[in-house]
Amino acid sequence: MISGAHMIIYSTDAEADRAFFRDVLRFPAVDAGEGWLIFALPPAEIAVHPAAEVDSHEVYLMCEDINATIQELKSHDVECTSVTDEGWGLLT
Repeated sequence: MISGAHMIIYSTDAEADRAFFRDVLRFPAVDAGEGWLIFALPPAEIAVHPAAEVDSHEVYLMCEDINATIQELKSHDVECTSVTDEGWGLLT
């Protein structure tokens, strides 16, 4: 019935965030016009959590090797927090 999903991330610096997805994460994209990039995503999942307020959203990017991913991100001057074990996975 459903063949795909389109997610929107709102940003105060959309150009910088698009550059991050394009240049650092290397997500493939199509230009919908005037530099408006629409990114293809790796396999994804969605969860709905109860909340008293709904003024924020969370996006988690998953990887196979967190240490290798952190090193790759650091090579692009991306700062990562210390890795913590959340029980459901490792988080940075």
